[in-house]
Amino acid sequence: MKGNLFSSLKTDLPAGVVVFFVALPLCLGIALASGAPLFSGLIAGIIGGVVVGSLSGSPLGVSGPAAGLAVIVLNAIVDLGFEIFLVAVVLAGVIQLISGMLKAGVIAYYFPSSVIYGMLSGIGIIIFIKQIPHSIGYDKDPEGDFEFRQVDGENSFSELYNMLDYIDPFVVIIAVVSLFILILWDSPMMKKFKLIQILPGPLVAVISGVLLNLYFDEFLSYHLASDHLVSVPPVKNMSGFVSNFSFPDFSGLTNADVYVTAVVIAIVASLETLLCVEASDKLDPLKRVTPTNRELKAQGVGNIISGFIGGLPITQVIVRSSANVQAGGKTKISAIFHGLLLLGSVVLIPTILNLIPLATLAAILLIVGYKLAKPEVFKRMYSQGFGQFIPFIVTIAGVVFIDLLWGLGIGLVVAAVMVPKHQLRSAIKVNKEDLKTGKTVTVILGKRVTFLNKAKLIKLLNEIPDESSTVINLSENEYMHFDVAEIIEDFKASAKSRTIEVNVIDTPEK
Repeated sequence: MKGNLFSSLKTDLPAGVVVFFVALPLCLGIALASGAPLFSGLIAGIIGGVVVGSLSGSPLGVSGPAAGLAVIVLNAIVDLGFEIFLVAVVLAGVIQLISGMLKAGVIAYYFPSSVIYGMLSGIGIIIFIKQIPHSIGYDKDPEGDFEFRQVDGENSFSELYNMLDYIDPFVVIIAVVSLFILILWDSPMMKKFKLIQILPGPLVAVISGVLLNLYFDEFLSYHLASDHLVSVPPVKNMSGFVSNFSFPDFSGLTNADVYVTAVVIAIVASLETLLCVEASDKLDPLKRVTPTNRELKAQGVGNIISGFIGGLPITQVIVRSSANVQAGGKTKISAIFHGLLLLGSVVLIPTILNLIPLATLAAILLIVGYKLAKPEVFKRMYSQGFGQFIPFIVTIAGVVFIDLLWGLGIGLVVAAVMVPKHQLRSAIKVNKEDLKTGKTVTVILGKRVTFLNKAKLIKLLNEIPDESSTVINLSENEYMHFDVAEIIEDFKASAKSRTIEVNVIDTPEK
């Protein structure tokens, strides 16, 4: 196991650096959007990387504070106060830990891929839109403000109009140079030079942004305003570091609102985590399957610790996870390493970090947003028919114009309505004795198999013993949902590493 975990250090460590540069502004921004101390966002990022990353079974998922919880956290802090709110975070972690023990992780399997890809694309669009103002020097709103309707009465599109009065040519230069470097580094031409590829593009962009910032200051007498730069709380010594921690006020256990808040955080955080697990697994080139119950336990432990030392609630976050995939991460070492970098940066180099322009970080996130919602995804979903495309588009609209949970809920309802009633019955057959004896396992798919059969099929394929043989019989099948076909293809790909021989029968047996 250790050999496998550390066999990809040459890709995992650079990926961890990339995730670090993506996570840093998000940790700070989400803390701002949540009305919490900035340090609480960094604590959540560190715990999400080091603790949850170590305990999780997700090879590519990265955890930390989530923008989807910002409104819930903001209201809770206003109503309860920060120290009592931390009690709710601890209790939410306990609820998640118990949920994992009760094997509640299966819920994510009932979300169709059209909804999951819609979620990913919707988040990508939001990220892209939200970073445009930062790339020209309009930093009035915090980085983590991902809601369409904002507390100041503005929305995502009206902010694009408002930003026109705040264009800063020096900020634009930094953003354009950073974007140029990122696009160039990702081009086929640059990938031919292995020596250059040792340095990840985002790191080169950040270094360039810092150097441009220093050049403007030294030679052009132009100083970037503090709200155009990263702002990490300074730590002069260990006592100063410890003083940034907050601790829960357990007198709040007598307050009924604490328990209500804990349940809400646990439900929302668990749902976001499980959906991100599903999405991260779909992005995984090796098609590995994350054990969802173990993930819930890891998230629970992470939230218990985060709440105890003054951190925000933690979930697995698709922005950081997708950045990890795009940067070439292979194992959870990249997530752990990004957490260690967050810790080291806060302790050792806050002055250097505070020289990084937000415009450079915005450029990194513009690329991440584009890759999540690139036109190829829309073309692929359209080619799969309206049964896939309509839930996909509806989910995107809900995520962009309302919020993440509403978008997922509406998309799921639309996807379920589009499944004819006669397709709801179970359509997967297998001899359970073959699973126990290790003989050839024959999986028979009936006439019609929908996304509602995903959970059973995934569970069944995971139970097939290593070093065995499997026959997937499709001879009776007339309709197969794209999610089911994808699961079978993913199983065929992962079966090689488990030494499972897979044979597919797709014509009637004579």
